[in-house]
Amino acid sequence: MFDVSSLETSVNATTLSSKTENFISDGIFGLSKRIFDTLVSLALLPGLVGAIIVLLFLNPFLNRGPIFYVQNRMGRNCKSFKAIKFRSMTASENITRSADDPLEIDRITPLGHFLRKSRLDELPQILNVLLGDMSLIGPRPDYYDHAIEYLNTIPGYRERHIVRPGISGLAQTELGYIEGTDATKRKVKADLYYITHRSYALETWIFWRTLSVVARRAGA
Repeated sequence: MFDVSSLETSVNATTLSSKTENFISDGIFGLSKRIFDTLVSLALLPGLVGAIIVLLFLNPFLNRGPIFYVQNRMGRNCKSFKAIKFRSMTASENITRSADDPLEIDRITPLGHFLRKSRLDELPQILNVLLGDMSLIGPRPDYYDHAIEYLNTIPGYRERHIVRPGISGLAQTELGYIEGTDATKRKVKADLYYITHRSYALETWIFWRTLSVVARRAGA
């Protein structure tokens, strides 16, 4: 339905900003999107509380350590914010993985594997949505230190941050899990497509595709 490959990554920042920033931030689309984000996040709060209660019982046996994992991510206008997730990997004080290193699969716990496959590890990010750091749908925020590298190496990477990052997005539903610089270039292409083709139809498509991914347990 949406041809991601048709958009070049070399998008002029001024043109992109003038075309989208006011419309998304201040227009009817932006307002309705924010209202939808808030209402859906509030509706999901009981589910979040229920998941926390279940994890309080299961974590000591299958995922020993803290329930939550908080990480600095790059958000709108390239500013840092703290993204909240259910922890799915063994606890580590520092991230040693570089921007091009593969995912440390050996650190994923038995319960964490289920959380990632079902995308339940993302559920606490509805708190980020309510705080205004994120949207339900938008470019996926990267780990801040890796994002700093991408700003200097990937064309269009800065421009993808003119909107709020999302829990899900076009790159996530159409490309799957992304790791490394080369894959991130493809993700940026999808993100810029999303920004320049923003519409209710595209939001609905991504929302439906996200539900499909969750139902099929097709997470990372």
